Amino acid sequence: MMRILAILNQKGGVGKTTTTANLAHALVLAGKRVTTIDLDPQGHLSATFGIFDERGLGIDEVLLGDVCIADVVQQVREGLYLIPAGHRLGKMEMLTQGGASRGTRLRTALTGQFEDQDFILMDCPPASGILVMNALAVADEVIVPVAGDYLGLRGLGYLMKTLKSIEQGLQKKLEKWIVVTRFHARRRLPREVVGKLLDYFPGQVLSTPIRETTALAESPGFGMTIFEYNDGSNGALDYRSLAMDYLNGRTM
Repeated sequence: MMRILAILNQKGGVGKTTTTANLAHALVLAGKRVTTIDLDPQGHLSATFGIFDERGLGIDEVLLGDVCIADVVQQVREGLYLIPAGHRLGKMEMLTQGGASRGTRLRTALTGQFEDQDFILMDCPPASGILVMNALAVADEVIVPVAGDYLGLRGLGYLMKTLKSIEQGLQKKLEKWIVVTRFHARRRLPREVVGKLLDYFPGQVLSTPIRETTALAESPGFGMTIFEYNDGSNGALDYRSLAMDYLNGRTM
């Protein structure tokens, strides 16, 4: 059965795109079939997979027009597919026509599609507008990357309250997972933040924290995932382990 995940956090700079791309590739390396959707108008997920030209058709034309979503998917690696953002995606947030249906266009577009896939991962923008609503309307699960600092912890509390309100509006329950990113094991503050996360969100923090490494920061500039850029790095080891955490429901 296909599982649909939204990777989101209203705070920027926490590793949403890094987590989407590398978790997706780690799942493929574990034998899964994965499609990713770039729902951020900045198109960073597309760039991470080496798609730097955003003039082609993307999820923008699916949400703003009447293009079939199956017609905009690209194979970016063996077993790994991408639906790019497209250069018009930002206009979705300014859409005023369509009423409540504006928030369910992605769900409509995905109905009956990609049923041969194991996972769909959606990289969401750092906001809480129409694009995020579209992601949550179709998602089964949410992964929230949280940087190991107090501002990240504070923002997470607000985000969880927002998600609870959205769940009530959508009349469904989302499975929620937390990934600790930009982690420095030798520093006291990140360890304290992890402790607070475990106090506030028991059973939801996936076991492997993602250590901050130069390779993770550099790889998107080459259009590569961490496994292609430096497969022996801490970042590659961490994301392989995180994929196993997720598949097995393994938490701290």
